[in-house]
Amino acid sequence: MSDQPTPPDRSPAGAAGHDELRDPALDPTASYALEPGYVRALTEQVVATSRRTEPSVCPVNGQPLGHVPQSEPGDVAEAFRRARRAQQAWVRTSLDERAATMLRLHDLVLDRQSEIIDLICWESGKARKHAFDEPLHIALTARYYARSAHEHLDSHRVAGVVPALTHVEVNRIPKGVVGIISPWNYPFTMALCDGLPALMAGNAVVAKPDAQTMLSALLAKQLLEEAGFPPDLWQVVAGPGRVLGPEIIRHADHVCFTGSTATGALVAQQCAQRLIGCSLELGGKNPFLVLRDADLDRAAEGAVRASFSNAGQLCVSMERMFVADQVYDRFLAKFVERTEAMRLEVGLGWGSDMGSLISQAQLDTVVRHVEDARAKGARVLTGGRARPDLGPYYFEPTILEGVTPEMTCFGEETFGPVVSVYRFQDESDAVARANAGDYGLNASVYTRDARRGRELARTIRCGTVNVNEAFAATFASVDAPMGGMHESGIGRRQGGEGIHRYTETQAVATQRLLRFAPVLGMSDETYAKVMTAYLRLMKRLGRK
Repeated sequence: MSDQPTPPDRSPAGAAGHDELRDPALDPTASYALEPGYVRALTEQVVATSRRTEPSVCPVNGQPLGHVPQSEPGDVAEAFRRARRAQQAWVRTSLDERAATMLRLHDLVLDRQSEIIDLICWESGKARKHAFDEPLHIALTARYYARSAHEHLDSHRVAGVVPALTHVEVNRIPKGVVGIISPWNYPFTMALCDGLPALMAGNAVVAKPDAQTMLSALLAKQLLEEAGFPPDLWQVVAGPGRVLGPEIIRHADHVCFTGSTATGALVAQQCAQRLIGCSLELGGKNPFLVLRDADLDRAAEGAVRASFSNAGQLCVSMERMFVADQVYDRFLAKFVERTEAMRLEVGLGWGSDMGSLISQAQLDTVVRHVEDARAKGARVLTGGRARPDLGPYYFEPTILEGVTPEMTCFGEETFGPVVSVYRFQDESDAVARANAGDYGLNASVYTRDARRGRELARTIRCGTVNVNEAFAATFASVDAPMGGMHESGIGRRQGGEGIHRYTETQAVATQRLLRFAPVLGMSDETYAKVMTAYLRLMKRLGRK
């Protein structure tokens, strides 16, 4: 293939290669690489002075897509230096100008979605319909923060202690430079979605995407610059989290981390030592409740998406399914039938219902959980097998019944296409079982009575609860906060909380005429009596 820069159609493999890989289905044994100029344009954005590189590998066939330069601790310091310099200029850019840039990104992501989806599929192995969720979510996020910037960030007046004489305003001041450590499971959207409100609030970003999916994250940075964001405002470093993570925390003014609970706890400890804030979206063992009055066809359809989207490698996917005894058998029959009808196909087309796991390590975890459950008496209702005929890390969508507490998958997060199904007779018992364990990220409730579903949701200790939907209703409603309770994290992305976490709140009060001290020879005792009378008066007048 040509070593020249990517042609205008922006296809990652060049015009001919792009078509060959999309139709017919990709041969999992084939050896191929992205167009070298395309890869070079992406990887040269990494702040890296070492000569070391690491391959980005396609999980479908194990072949390298390109090689990513690796950053040293000193490169992290340099990335923050560049970002701070850019932030000092960016903070003086008006909200309207920032919003206009964000809306250009919205359009650019939609215009280039085929390119984005192709690269996500190659680098993560996910099905095309699940890769589409990523540009969709970024477009929603960019538009939301562009349209709501003034609502969230404008200074606003609050009540002063003395009406008409005390004028108080509350300002939102950007924190400075935000460090973002993002995961591999949604490599494009997770690389960008937490950083967009940071930029909108006037911050800069230094990002460390997961090593397994660097190219998708680097395409995200490239699109930011093409939309008009200043080049140094968003820096990217590449390397092991255990090496670069502490360096990011050392220099950042706020840290945003998405990943495992164990690593999130370490991030929180290190941030606490510096007295800086952090927002953490961590693990989940999410419950799915099917009540006795549920629409069973709708619940079964939702259960497939809830359990097997992105091969179960989704923080808000469902791994525990609680079904009312009155409808258990009928629901399970529908759920198994829909699961067995899923298409597992290799390729970049729209035909597949589920793609590959990301790595051997992830496959090993899934196999270990299923085999442990099987050995201890659980029943595999469907699935339960690896599929090396499709690719090295494919595993069938799997439904387990009879899972008990001594089985590993009962309480540990599998993060794969495996779900356990349980009966319940009493809804209060179902809620108690849903709330059991260490996590509290996402839940679903299926019922024909939506009002009753919302009432029940208030008793479930999860950061998001979807009624008659798997997870998309809350996650795609970007005006609503998203995050976890318990060991599923702290802080929230999206909505007002998702942008306010990147600001410091500042109160500015201007006092007229009256001073808060004795006047005209008044004694301290008399001043105290006057102020006490004033407080009683304000209460009678109904003032805050």
